[in-house]
Amino acid sequence: MTVPADTHAKAPPKSFHVKSFGCQMNVYDGERMAELMAAQGMAATTDANAADLVILNTCHIREKATEKVYSDIGRLRKNARLDGRAAPMIAVAGCVAQAEGAEIVERAKVDVVVGPQAYHNLPSLVADAAAGAPALDTDLARLSKFGRLPARRKVGPAAFLTVQEGCDKFCTYCVVPYTRGAEISRPFDALVDEACALVDAGAVEITLLGQNVNAWEDGERGLHDLIRALDRIPGLSRIRYTTSHPNDMREGLIRAHGDVESLMPFLHLPVQAGNDRVLKAMNRSHTADGYLRLLDRIRAVRPDIALSGDFIVGFPGETEAEFADTLRLVDAVGYAQAFSFKYSPRPGTPAADLTDHVAPEVMDDRLQRLQAALNRDQQAFNAATLGRTCTVLVERRGKLPGQMLGKSPWLQSVHLMTDAPIGALVEVELVQAGPNSLAGVKRVRAAA
Repeated sequence: MTVPADTHAKAPPKSFHVKSFGCQMNVYDGERMAELMAAQGMAATTDANAADLVILNTCHIREKATEKVYSDIGRLRKNARLDGRAAPMIAVAGCVAQAEGAEIVERAKVDVVVGPQAYHNLPSLVADAAAGAPALDTDLARLSKFGRLPARRKVGPAAFLTVQEGCDKFCTYCVVPYTRGAEISRPFDALVDEACALVDAGAVEITLLGQNVNAWEDGERGLHDLIRALDRIPGLSRIRYTTSHPNDMREGLIRAHGDVESLMPFLHLPVQAGNDRVLKAMNRSHTADGYLRLLDRIRAVRPDIALSGDFIVGFPGETEAEFADTLRLVDAVGYAQAFSFKYSPRPGTPAADLTDHVAPEVMDDRLQRLQAALNRDQQAFNAATLGRTCTVLVERRGKLPGQMLGKSPWLQSVHLMTDAPIGALVEVELVQAGPNSLAGVKRVRAAA
């Protein structure tokens, strides 16, 4: 489809706002886009309505996420009309941009469309749009963007680092292979260099990101080798990684959970369903029993590990008995956290052509029952940590005077009263547990 040029030139934007939807990789990409714009001399603003350029960094996993993008575009323009000012330049980035491309321009009349593998070209695309030229780039080039991004200069105490992109698994419900491309891994040396730069810029904790992060490899090196190399960086106290696939959970990575102290005791390992027929229809390439046996191996080396997962209810053809298998798997695992969704058909995926749909009211009922079980287990996990002493990374200020918020090793949100600065690692006793967070008390070491 040919993208029509906007023949009306616009003033080059002087300020920008980035809004990211969806996963942590989008958060990382959004941060990098902000660094790109700042390197062009633009000023960042937290108020989208005050920005000359608004970048909507999109997610295409679910239908509602896609429609929210169009809703935000309309809202930005409406607010500008009500305020009597010109509408901002709008750039749609990310997976919706990749999947829908020129259709976004036709439907929403946005200025720039750029896919997740091409956002390093955002400054030139913005310049083209300001000149009234077409500005669309959905090239799936292999990792060329990373070498063209600005150096990391200032980050928070907990930072993201994308190490792997794309997916070769082709789960039948998922658009990622079509919007992010094939699995590709960034080079080992480049990742170590960026991790060092993140620590120099203020990071105490780094989360390694990938669509299938544990598929990362560079020659003979696997993710466990990268983790062990990062563990040697002075000043890097914590390492996490997400999101993993059960089939890529290799022995070296399992062992790393037992003997790399900086690797936090938390693992997000999606299973999606607890019934083997449904898993096969999803093309997950693992069984429920194989998943449980894998968790047994991980817990054998790290007994206190907190487990997280993803679930889809109402996949086409799912019966009540098959859903009951999912509930039994949840009972067997005891997740500390989990994400659960109703099946949402995505155009272009194999599952979108299936006809044996589960009724919406049945999906609603199943999701409520699943979430009740997951909430029960999350509260039980939080309660089981009461009385423990652990190290909390202070990440931001709380709502009360003197209150700070941070994360436990098990990725729990912890509130505590302390004068410790953001970025500090504080020894805390966990004293109160709620459904979504805990309260801690700073431990004071007794004098010798």
